[in-house]
Amino acid sequence: MSQSAPENSLDLTLEKTSEPMRLFLLDGMALIYRAHFAFAQNPIRNSKGINTSALYGFASTMLNIIEQERPTHLGVAFDTHAPTERHILYPDYKAQRQAAPEELLAAIPQVKRLCQAMFIPILEIDGFEADDLIGTLAQRADAHGGFHTFMVTPDKDFCQLVSATTSIWRPGRKGSDHEVLDLSAVLAQWEIKRPEQVIDILGLWGDASDNIPGVPGVGEKTAKKLIADWDSMENLLANAASLKGKIGDSLLAHNDQALLSKKLATIITDAPLEVSWDDLALIPHDVSAAFELFQEFELRTIAKRLASRLPQSPTSQASTETSEAPPVHALRTIRDVPHQYHIVDSPDQARVLFQQLAEQTAFCFDTETTSLDVATAKLLGISFSWQAHEAWYLSVPRDGISAAWQQALQDIFHSKAKKIGHNLKYDLAILHHHGISCAGPFCDTMLAHALLHPEQRHSMDRLSEGLLHYTPIKFADIASPEVTAAPADDLFAFAASTASKNKAALSVEHIPLAILGEYAAEDADVTWQLADLLEKELAAEQQTTIFETIEAPLIPVLVRMEQQGIALDTSALTEIGQELQLRIDAMASSIHQHAGTHFNLNSPKQLGDILFNKLQLAAKAKKTTTGQFKTDEATLTTLQGVHPIIDDILTYREASKLKSTYVDALPSHIRASTGRIHTTFHQLVAATGRLASTDPNIQNIPIRSEDGRRVRKAFIPASGHLLLSCDYSQIELRVMAALSGDPSMIDAFRRNIDVHTATAAKVYQIDEASVTREMRSRAKMVNFGIIYGISAFGLAQRLAISRTEASTLIENYFAQYPGVKSYMESIVTRTREQGFTETLSGRRRHLPDIHSSNP
Repeated sequence: MSQSAPENSLDLTLEKTSEPMRLFLLDGMALIYRAHFAFAQNPIRNSKGINTSALYGFASTMLNIIEQERPTHLGVAFDTHAPTERHILYPDYKAQRQAAPEELLAAIPQVKRLCQAMFIPILEIDGFEADDLIGTLAQRADAHGGFHTFMVTPDKDFCQLVSATTSIWRPGRKGSDHEVLDLSAVLAQWEIKRPEQVIDILGLWGDASDNIPGVPGVGEKTAKKLIADWDSMENLLANAASLKGKIGDSLLAHNDQALLSKKLATIITDAPLEVSWDDLALIPHDVSAAFELFQEFELRTIAKRLASRLPQSPTSQASTETSEAPPVHALRTIRDVPHQYHIVDSPDQARVLFQQLAEQTAFCFDTETTSLDVATAKLLGISFSWQAHEAWYLSVPRDGISAAWQQALQDIFHSKAKKIGHNLKYDLAILHHHGISCAGPFCDTMLAHALLHPEQRHSMDRLSEGLLHYTPIKFADIASPEVTAAPADDLFAFAASTASKNKAALSVEHIPLAILGEYAAEDADVTWQLADLLEKELAAEQQTTIFETIEAPLIPVLVRMEQQGIALDTSALTEIGQELQLRIDAMASSIHQHAGTHFNLNSPKQLGDILFNKLQLAAKAKKTTTGQFKTDEATLTTLQGVHPIIDDILTYREASKLKSTYVDALPSHIRASTGRIHTTFHQLVAATGRLASTDPNIQNIPIRSEDGRRVRKAFIPASGHLLLSCDYSQIELRVMAALSGDPSMIDAFRRNIDVHTATAAKVYQIDEASVTREMRSRAKMVNFGIIYGISAFGLAQRLAISRTEASTLIENYFAQYPGVKSYMESIVTRTREQGFTETLSGRRRHLPDIHSSNP
């Protein structure tokens, strides 16, 4: 399997030394699953809508290992679809697992393409799992000598294979660094004397992720203690009769199941794997092939890690006359593209700039400030552009904008010209803070891209690389103490020389004007070019109207709302907080009494143990993917009435959350200069277009509970003003009536009768006067539930009725409102055909999963 190095390759092998060779064995399937689900809430997709999360995560891990760990040997192991000995021995092995998402399965061939491009052996044999292949090679390396093996996996099962020369290299989570578990760490973690005792513990404990049954009633702690006392499972089972209580009885009753579980948990170490150490030796790989794969799937960040290693071609050199098309592989930079950036730092130059701006029908601008905090940021300058590759940077004097400049800028920003920018809300807020107001029309490239591709990231750098194939200079590259030594005429050379140095950041005010001006001008230039492309895409996707009539005009409104802020009655919050704390303490005491012991109420693990092991509140309690009992609100709600501890826990949690999230936190957000809270509103957080509020979030304060309403009353108007609260009457149902055109629903609204009473009368087939409060309540749940796609199971849970009764309610509803059913079915059909659905105003929601065969 040895291969010769290609011409365009990167030599990553180590010179021969007395140090042991470093063998890295990657659990390919585990790493792919981990990467895919790490981005499950916000998948990485390219412009074609392909989910690239798994490829990105796997590639990041592999490149980190190659670049930082310097392995001498490397292989990636995969499972196959063929049944293994474990499946034959125990047909229910892994049977509970849901089918892998289609997007995840589609990523596996691409991961293998990456391995092939980098000349990394792919290890797979029918009838054996990836674990078995890694286990086999790890043991061979131990027997051979001269190696230190690192098993790259998040799977705890591999702890059984650790030795003096074999460790686990566990990838980090949520940005944390990786972790290496050596022999001493494993022995300490599992409280054992020998690594093979891990198998005994797993056999007793079981493994929910692999559906290994274990011994009922034996959890992690008990399993560790039993093996610590009896050394091995076999010895424990031989003496099970001497153990008193439930554990002894369970061991006697499940002797065979325990031994079966141990066998299932044992990683095979003698798989017939025909691979030599030469095959696994890390040889120089084809950088171009790997780079092309990353470019194909638009993984720009990964591609940039390889860009500097690519062979140079004439087309990648800077041209002084024309703007060359980018080479096949390279992303262009300020060095490659001819440009004219002007520094404006005198009254005469400023007059010329203002005159030119007054003649434009559209221009792009970007502010440079000392901080991202609008309230404290000082304006250093404004960059402008109105044609590609040319821009101007207006440097603001240290003593601030003069009255003449302020008036000139006010006239420009109040002109009829279209104002273009990226994250315009920030720039408008900065100008407003410095006495300059702006009038539309506006074009925000960040909002435009969010409207077109809500599931993607919208930074200017990412858009530039994806749409313009151009990498802008990063601010971090110029904010370094070395900046004073930079050649003023070569920003790129300076940035390249300092970007990799871990130096303290320099205050932006101390960056030389030539450097800061070119950096700022580039931002305006790039954003101008992006606006042209995105406006064309908006038109092609029929999103121009919603962008120009809803999103863009909302920007200055949000700026004024944020700067206005809202007052807070802190004394009222203090009183509420004291009352909540009394309730929290009372509930904690009651919960501990019900449990018969003290425990950490905020620990889901300890709470789950109390509810489902000690109190036995559910015969088949649900567990998380890590095998821990579920104790979330939805789970606990289903147990209400089973035991009084449940109501106490729910009350405790509600009071604790309200106190910590709002009552205690809100006063800390009061701005000293205004005495008011100034939240930040976001237009692009939710894919549906719904506004979001952060720092603090004042959008989700509860209203259904009395405590939540009291917190809301702590928001007070300024002296002499009122706060007006308005709400539509049954807005969702009115929208449904309009969309579906259902005659019965429309008639109810036209007759101005209570729509829930009307629905109850139709569903229960009685006259409206006979509808009881309970019937109306159920009809209300049906009304709102159905338009949000509730199932019979979900409705049954909400109403505490049987699934049969819930199904009947839904069937009767659709029988009385056939237009609603017809409309909902037509929406699904049309979405399958188009790949998106849209609102009345035309906002589109793309749903790539609509074509998945996995429901």
